[in-house]
Amino acid sequence: MKLCRFEQQGEAAVGFFLDDQVIPLSTAADAAGETLEATDDLLSFLPHGSQHDAAQKMDAWLAGNESAAADLVITNASILTPIPKPNKLLLLAGNYAKHIEEGGENAVERAQTYPYVFMKPASTTLNHHGGEIPIPDISPDNIDWECELGVVIGKKAKDVSEAEALEYVAGYTVVNDISDRGFRPNPNRKERERDKFFDWQHGKWHDGSCPVGPCIATPATIPDPQNLPIKLTVNGEVHQDANTFLQIFPVAAVIEFISSFVTLEPGDIISTGTAAGVGHAKGVHLKAGDQVEASIGGIGILKNTVISS
Repeated sequence: MKLCRFEQQGEAAVGFFLDDQVIPLSTAADAAGETLEATDDLLSFLPHGSQHDAAQKMDAWLAGNESAAADLVITNASILTPIPKPNKLLLLAGNYAKHIEEGGENAVERAQTYPYVFMKPASTTLNHHGGEIPIPDISPDNIDWECELGVVIGKKAKDVSEAEALEYVAGYTVVNDISDRGFRPNPNRKERERDKFFDWQHGKWHDGSCPVGPCIATPATIPDPQNLPIKLTVNGEVHQDANTFLQIFPVAAVIEFISSFVTLEPGDIISTGTAAGVGHAKGVHLKAGDQVEASIGGIGILKNTVISS
């Protein structure tokens, strides 16, 4: 089951996502004889949510009534960010060996390291399927892409083991961690020891730099998050082509690690790092007019247009 948030005639709602087509849950509920609480809170329809059972019943009804389901499809919906206000938007750096190496560093075995986790300010960086990625005026020349598997937490998780970690997942989505590889405030500054790290971190925070979507696929749809093809294209040219089995730290291990020192809450998003193929390693960066498509098998294609700010 794949669900999305969408807007139609100024109203936000939740729908079944079918390859850029949407069936509103409210319409499906009427057709299937189900009763729903009216809300655009997608999380409530995912595993651990209060209306998940009803959503499953409607999904089964649609699968068994294909001709009737076709009549429920709407084509004029604008896709919204699936989780618009997560308490935490967490991302991993360096979770694929070849990406680490293309950045000029040496990858090490899992047992010799730990996940590098950082955050983006969700209220200003989150962007949606079909949204515009602005090139920041302050640093326009080194904007890059990073297609990543996003994990949505479904219930409170603290000190969970790797073995049980996937039980806390509500679903999976696509994240494009747009990154500024050349952000350098005050070029006349006196260099300090930590400048490089903070330049890197601040380069993750530009407005609109975290498209997420187009939908959330439930764990029943994605039974193995460690075998998902990942691809990113710019203007139709393939730049990233990998698979999540290449992750140094699999999804469950990431949840175990983060929950060991911070409580994960329903709706939190964890983006699990990017594979090799980023533009900066090839001297290629995003520019206004570029069409970016980030896709993960079983979930969908997250499409965005780059614009001047």
